[in-house]
Amino acid sequence: MKGLGDLMKQASEIQQQMQGMQEEMAAMEVTGESGAGLAQVVMNGRHEVRRVNLDPALMSEAKEVIEDLVAAACNDAVRKVESAQQEKMSGMASGLGMPFPKMPF
Repeated sequence: MKGLGDLMKQASEIQQQMQGMQEEMAAMEVTGESGAGLAQVVMNGRHEVRRVNLDPALMSEAKEVIEDLVAAACNDAVRKVESAQQEKMSGMASGLGMPFPKMPF
């Protein structure tokens, strides 16, 4: 039954690697932008917005314009978080010799 013991050890190592990767991904921060950088949103890997930065020039714009730019910056940040997570998971899976399909989320 040595094969089963080796398999259990490998599964434990993979679980530890996954936990470490999840913590690393949750801690990462990305910046989403819109309006050529006039609106910026910093988001972590848990999709929590950490900061919103608005260029002072935006303050003279209509409220709806500012809201649209903030929404677009949030959407940009979400896409960047998901892309970074997908890339990390693909890298880990290939290192383990496992296929990692592109997830729809």
